[in-house]
Amino acid sequence: MDKLINELREKIVDALNLQDVAPQAIDPDEQLVGGRLGIDSIDVLEMVMLVEKDYGLVIDNRELGARVFASVRALAGFINDPTATVPN
Repeated sequence: MDKLINELREKIVDALNLQDVAPQAIDPDEQLVGGRLGIDSIDVLEMVMLVEKDYGLVIDNRELGARVFASVRALAGFINDPTATVPN
């Protein structure tokens, strides 16, 4: 799981062009959307496309997206097991 978390942190920084953020500076449990990183709804669309393209998974509704993108750890958990319930 740690390997996937590190991979996701790097992909998020690259995909969202977070120039002043080092991937390792993102706490796996910190709030992604609306948190200190400044990730907004447009960025969420970028992350949805990243997940679909790189991992072949579909995030097809707002409720699921809110849970999946709650943190890097939540996203990694979804990628590891998309059938599991992602915590609120």
